[in-house]
Amino acid sequence: MSKLGVVVVSHVPAIAEGVVTLIKEVAKDVPITFAGGTDDNQVGTSFEKIQAAFEANEGEELLAFYDLGSAKMNLEMVMELADRTVHLYDTAFIESSYTAAALIQAGAELSMIEEQLNPMKIK
Repeated sequence: MSKLGVVVVSHVPAIAEGVVTLIKEVAKDVPITFAGGTDDNQVGTSFEKIQAAFEANEGEELLAFYDLGSAKMNLEMVMELADRTVHLYDTAFIESSYTAAALIQAGAELSMIEEQLNPMKIK
């Protein structure tokens, strides 16, 4: 098992699940969990779903990716309660989560992953 895990958060449940389906094509051994939508599966985000995604992820350190602003806000709140290191990325959602997971699968170190994510930063 990789020391690094990936958490994907989207406002839309089907998008979160779909991104993970895509990522698993190149990173089948990487711990990847997701949170999508509100508690009643509407468009939005859920503190509880994000917290559950963190708890379910077997990675020792987590790399977290999100689609829109309120997802970041909820991620930051969950991060404050997390019992492990979480790296939050303000990057192109699908491309960066896919890239990170593929690099984790290939055995890349966090520094190399972050170097590859830098050009994907949202400014």
